[in-house]
Amino acid sequence: MAIAEPGRFGGTCVNVGCIPKKLFSYAAHWREDFHLAAAYGWTVGEPRFDWQTLLKNKDREIARLNGVYESVLVKAGVEIHRSRATVLGPNEVEIDGRKRSARHILVATGSWPQLPVIPGIEHAITSNEAFALERLPRRAVVVGGGYIALEFASIFHGLGVETMLTYRGKRLLRGFDAELGARMAEEMSAKGVAICFGCEPAAMRKKESIEIEFTDGRIEQTDLVMFATGRRPNTAKLGLEAAGVKLAADGAVIVDRYSASSVPSIHAVGDVTNRINLTPVATAEAMWLARTLFRGEPTAVDHDNVPTAVFANPNLATVGLSEERARERFGAIDVYKTSFRALKLAMSDLSGRIGERIFMKLVVDRASQRVVGAHMIGADAGEVIQGIAIAVKLGATKAQFDATIGIHPTAAEEFVTMRDQAA
Repeated sequence: MAIAEPGRFGGTCVNVGCIPKKLFSYAAHWREDFHLAAAYGWTVGEPRFDWQTLLKNKDREIARLNGVYESVLVKAGVEIHRSRATVLGPNEVEIDGRKRSARHILVATGSWPQLPVIPGIEHAITSNEAFALERLPRRAVVVGGGYIALEFASIFHGLGVETMLTYRGKRLLRGFDAELGARMAEEMSAKGVAICFGCEPAAMRKKESIEIEFTDGRIEQTDLVMFATGRRPNTAKLGLEAAGVKLAADGAVIVDRYSASSVPSIHAVGDVTNRINLTPVATAEAMWLARTLFRGEPTAVDHDNVPTAVFANPNLATVGLSEERARERFGAIDVYKTSFRALKLAMSDLSGRIGERIFMKLVVDRASQRVVGAHMIGADAGEVIQGIAIAVKLGATKAQFDATIGIHPTAAEEFVTMRDQAA
């Protein structure tokens, strides 16, 4: 068994994705925590933030994880090639000019941020470069309405950057429950992130600062522009099409339920297939494929009820169907929801800047009374929804949620105490 990887081990998630993003998110939350501590009797000096310290410590942790991944491969007896591979045929690849044969070929090359073709786009960055900025800007514009855009807008704002989030659409987080997108816009705006809907950059010019011209003629001055407007499967120049592998219009490898491409011996998992682009899903797809190929246990992918989180400020997490999708699938549904201020914030008078309201929502199929969707906005939403996801995956009913005794006082207990249906 061999692996060809010209970059650092761990892919996007470890190096320029989940891990450094979560570390930056933690850093951005500390400013609010310092302010909140005063309400609990703590006296602290004026908080000061050092960007270089964060970068240095982040890099050290990423390097440690790179080493862990390489060690796992070595111990498993995997032959490591620190080079790019090209697929030559159903059972042949080329690495460093040398042809190698294999019974199975797995493509797991992930995706790459894409930028629009507009004048001055060379002055913008993507999430890749955001993790290695030499210095924090005074002002930043983040372009996009998806989870990456929200996360980085929250990170920049939390670290003291004057931040604007611009999105060409009318609601954040397309594909999520509609109410979540609307509430996230309210919460982030209340915290101080300027949000502009219907704002699409048409051109950029570099002067003393960066000047952004929008399609409606609006002009904004900023020091940094980051685009988070989508990612494209990383399949260019891999030789896949010449080998007979069918690709989608966006370059994604087209695969079946068992992650097999149009060439039976060539498989693909993860973001390169553009199915559900989340690290745990890619890991699960690889495990299911290993069972299929090496254990003689054909195992199809299971993409139902995959939980996910948005590590913006506030956090958001969800599992199952949105209210809109549930209505499409089941017709008659029951919706339960609640909104309240967290107990942790009860003694603080920093309304708006810190005082977000927790929001929770359950979507129930009326006929079976199964909970088919659970959604939350608020501190540690990802931690809470991970546990709720088990119940949703197992098909728990609303009555079973209600019969579960809550842990008091916690925010999570509200998921088992919601009794009144939403109007």
